[in-house]
Amino acid sequence: MEITRIQPAGLVVSPAFSHVAIVPPGAATIYVGGQNGVDDTGAVVSDDVAEQSVRTIDNVSVALEAAGATLADVVQWTVLLVEDADLGAAYGAIAPRLAGPGVPPLVTAARVAGLGVPGALIEVSAIAAVVPA
Repeated sequence: MEITRIQPAGLVVSPAFSHVAIVPPGAATIYVGGQNGVDDTGAVVSDDVAEQSVRTIDNVSVALEAAGATLADVVQWTVLLVEDADLGAAYGAIAPRLAGPGVPPLVTAARVAGLGVPGALIEVSAIAAVVPA
């Protein structure tokens, strides 16, 4: 039993994302709500989007670990980036961690006017699945 990620013929093929994921019955599904580049007190770690992005993925990793999963178990990422933030710097800092091993997960990304946390430039949520051994 495993999670199958598909890049179907007729859709763009990208090393950064897949289009479809099939999670088998019996897998545990884990939802991680939006995480920002904040420390454990809720303070934004920097005004630099790359630093915030790294901390954001670190925070997602902590949340996943609490549920018995890792970044490699992520099936789908949602990435919100404030519209004037440097997209290249943000993705450059985190892209290898989003992709994981093998066929990449699904990714939805959007530019937004602002986020709920003042000073936050990025927010990331994730859906992961863990297949029992």
